[in-house]
Amino acid sequence: MELTPKQTVSELDKYIVGQSDAKRAVAVALRNRYRRSQVKDAIKDEITPKNIIMKGPTGVGKTEIARRLSKLVNAPFVKVEATKFTEVGYVGRDVESMVRDLVENSIMLVKKEKYEMVRQKSEDYAQERIVDYIFSQKRKEEINNGVDDLTLKANIRAEYKDGKLDDEFVEIEVKDVPKQINVMNATGMEINVGDLIDGVMGKQRRKKKKAKVSEAREILIQEESDKLIDLDSVQAEALHRAEQNGIIFIDEIDKITGKGNSNGPDVSREGVQRDILPLVEGCTISTKYGPIKTDYILFIAAGAFHISKIEDLIPELQGRFPVVVELDSLKAEDFEKILTDTENSLLLQYKAMLKVDNIQLDFKEEAIKEMCKIAEVENETSENIGARRLHNILEKLLEDISFNASGDHPVIKVNIDKEYINKYLSNELKSFNLKKYIL
Repeated sequence: MELTPKQTVSELDKYIVGQSDAKRAVAVALRNRYRRSQVKDAIKDEITPKNIIMKGPTGVGKTEIARRLSKLVNAPFVKVEATKFTEVGYVGRDVESMVRDLVENSIMLVKKEKYEMVRQKSEDYAQERIVDYIFSQKRKEEINNGVDDLTLKANIRAEYKDGKLDDEFVEIEVKDVPKQINVMNATGMEINVGDLIDGVMGKQRRKKKKAKVSEAREILIQEESDKLIDLDSVQAEALHRAEQNGIIFIDEIDKITGKGNSNGPDVSREGVQRDILPLVEGCTISTKYGPIKTDYILFIAAGAFHISKIEDLIPELQGRFPVVVELDSLKAEDFEKILTDTENSLLLQYKAMLKVDNIQLDFKEEAIKEMCKIAEVENETSENIGARRLHNILEKLLEDISFNASGDHPVIKVNIDKEYINKYLSNELKSFNLKKYIL
């Protein structure tokens, strides 16, 4: 949260190419949260996030910018598609469910942090449970070969730490998790019937389970961690974090404008906008962990807006998204940076995967440039799918290698050069060459 906008943009540059306007907008929004946390309470309550609308074609980085931003500051994040929601009274998801999903995400984040704090203690507990079980089995089977109990236990413990017992089976007692059957309560929230029964009975049902040591270890660590952390404090902190730091990314918001869509009756598009409006304006939503205010949640909306315009949204909703940024279509030089400069780029992924089958790929610079030019032309002459076009091209390019590689042969080095591109992307190259004759 203490990152300056320049530092935030620098971090985003590691994963997303270009789109400086969008990066600057989210970086400023993030910094404003930190600034708000430092001001006095009387003014703090009046400062609300300046929500953002991102306009641009698919595959140019809209979702990735929001997702990376949340990971950067470990903030609760949820991505929803506006088309999944329907107006109150029609079949579909209630718009309030996006806030409940955000709270669930926040609960998982806080739990993960708390689990890390008690991990060592939980591992020690799991180790002793498993060692005790194996010790009792060996005593029963009388296979201790005359070794005294202390020495036998020490030997088992040493084998456990070395991983020599990981494939042995042990029987442990675990919580009986009933089948997930959700029902809607009077407030419109989903609750699990099994949890409800456990609450009425006042105890948790247990059952015996046979599992490998490696699996039993994780089960016991999880159970012990649940005992060591205070769930009430986890829920309170998670609600606070979702309220103050949460980010909700609403994708495909252009699909609910109701403009330019002539397929069938338009029963709910504007209704969805009106249902989303109170959340963005600020209201209180009931969740199974307690009420949450949406006043300080950052909403980021995105859409291609090919047919409709941002102005087609209802005026009240437009007013709640004061920051509008337009993302650019990707050019050949952008594709080249995506393939070579980003962390864990597509080329590195394909190299790593095919290395498993003893194929060593070597992408020449001329081949990379050629692929990027083809990607640009394909996006211009057919549907613009942004960086996802690179997946399409690389799959076609490496299809023959991926199909024939088996791993039962020595290491084979494959040079991906211009000649290789000409051979396996001939159809795409024809389109690329025809473009120069189109006025």
